[in-house]
Order: sequence, then structure tokens, then C-alpha cells
Amino acid sequence: MSREEQRRAVRELRENLITQLEELYGNAFESLASQNLGEGGIARLTQLLLRSREAAITPLQEEIEAPLITRAPDAP
Repeated sequence: MSREEQRRAVRELRENLITQLEELYGNAFESLASQNLGEGGIARLTQLLLRSREAAITPLQEEIEAPLITRAPDAP
């Protein structure tokens, strides 16, 4: 497998993982909304889920969006 194919495969894995995490968190939010926990309990759990989601997904997205430097720029 060439380097480019490896990079493409890793990118696809990251994107698939993000999709799975988005689905997981979506399901968690839906489940939370159907619980009878009161506004305070739901608010606290929602905040924790949002922080958890951010911590799980953001690094994966940043890595996908990071520019790829394959060689040093040409010197003048």
C-alpha cells in the first residue's frame, strides 16, 4: 500500500469514526430527553455529554483538516 493509499485509508477511518460517534451522541441525547430526571439533572448530563462529544470528535476533525506537508518549501 502506497503512502497516499495509507493516508486515504486513515482519513476514511477517522471520518467513519466521527460518523459513529455523532450517531452515538445523537442517540444519547435522544435517550436523555426521554428520561424523567428533572430539568437540573438533564441540564447537567447534557453539559457533560456536550463536553465529552467535543473532546472525542474535535481532535479527529482537526487531524483531517490539518494541512499535509510532504516536503520543505523551495529556498529562494
